[in-house]
Amino acid sequence: MNQLSFPSVVTLQEISREKSLGGAIGLCIKAAGYEPKQVIDDLKMDKAQWSRWESGQEGVIWPKLKSVMDKCGNDAPVLWMNYDRGYDLSSIRRTETETERALRMERERSSKLQERLRYAEELLQGRRG
Repeated sequence: MNQLSFPSVVTLQEISREKSLGGAIGLCIKAAGYEPKQVIDDLKMDKAQWSRWESGQEGVIWPKLKSVMDKCGNDAPVLWMNYDRGYDLSSIRRTETETERALRMERERSSKLQERLRYAEELLQGRRG
């Protein structure tokens, strides 16, 4: 599944409270408002494997973990892994996609145009000299 869900917010405090990757995966699901069973069923995952992921008895398979994060709309497990390795999560940021960049640039352009329009209106109304 490559379709992304709406982003769900997970705070740095929530991530730092988790004791294991399995806990971070559970947080990922909980933050999205899902129950584990929903995610397991929707992604057609093996329930026994899921249980081993949560308990830490089996390594996580990256493509499946990506699917979980995409469905849930957050990266809590990856952020937890970075936190567990000693990284400062407050300095980590996602790279800007082409769409996000285009939107940001268009918003900046629109803001400048609105400011110029305001200035022109003030000139026409005699409020600027």
